[in-house]
Amino acid sequence: MTVHTPAPSVVLRPARTSDVHAIKDLVAPLAEQRILISKESVTYFESIQEFLIAEVDGKVVGCGALHVMWEDLAEIRTLATDGAWRGKGVGRALVEKLRQNAQLLGVSRVFCLTFEVDFFLGNGFTVMADQSVVDPAVYSELLRSSDEGIAEFLDLARVKPNTLGNTRMICNL
Repeated sequence: MTVHTPAPSVVLRPARTSDVHAIKDLVAPLAEQRILISKESVTYFESIQEFLIAEVDGKVVGCGALHVMWEDLAEIRTLATDGAWRGKGVGRALVEKLRQNAQLLGVSRVFCLTFEVDFFLGNGFTVMADQSVVDPAVYSELLRSSDEGIAEFLDLARVKPNTLGNTRMICNL
């Protein structure tokens, strides 16, 4: 007789300051592979309210953040899953919840910068052919931001040396 134990359920919750070390641990191997950019701890603390945490049995197995850029535009960033949990729906659950959060905030479009094109295609995103999704007046306002993610989104020359070569993708909510 085979006994099947139920798969542990993934719990999504807002991040707390005590999660910063776990976020850094999730990002570190992906940063070494040049998939994500490693950030200083202070950057994670400053943006902790943007993060969701995925837990299984109290262990952090994933994270992702939603960074609002404009009244109708936000970025999903720092999406990371523990290697043992990749391919098990953790990333999909995080993206779905981040999209829901975006809608609650009144955002109608979410973009990401990613190497995981197939994953995001499967989650309703399309590859951006150009930056025409941003009105020229909004583009002008976004140029005033000091956020590096916005600079990458705008494809500004000053970030090109640091750009990982990822793909810009967008999803209409």
